[in-house]
Amino acid sequence: MIPDLALLFTRDLNRVMAEIRAYPDEDSLWQVAGQINNSAGNLTLHLVGNISQFIGDDLGDVPFARDREAEFTRRNVPRAELLSGLERTRELVVQTLANLDDVRLDGVHPRQPPGFLPAMSSRYFLLHLYGHLNYHLGQINFHRRLTVPED
Repeated sequence: MIPDLALLFTRDLNRVMAEIRAYPDEDSLWQVAGQINNSAGNLTLHLVGNISQFIGDDLGDVPFARDREAEFTRRNVPRAELLSGLERTRELVVQTLANLDDVRLDGVHPRQPPGFLPAMSSRYFLLHLYGHLNYHLGQINFHRRLTVPED
């Protein structure tokens, strides 16, 4: 399952990168409209922070100091920086998953989000994180189609 999950994370982080590249300019990455409160840029920062913390730091022992609030308040981060963060995150996931053993996967994940009882194993949490990635990938796709006019 883990090699398959690594392929899925890779595929869908690549899809996030394709979405970010599809915006016509950097300003459009940061637009919000109506009830859309999170821009594609902020959702990208959030995905990088979330995955870097819960996979890289917690399972891969790659230190990461997360600033979750800044993921939603920073603005106008250059597209190149967003893409670089996604590329680093993709490589971090692949390396981390390749080094996990069943003991670590079946153990309780070291950091649990609030409201999840009973505590999630790391194996379960990885599936949760994959779903979380796709939830935000869908939001980014919707944001792009809503805020960028078709030619």
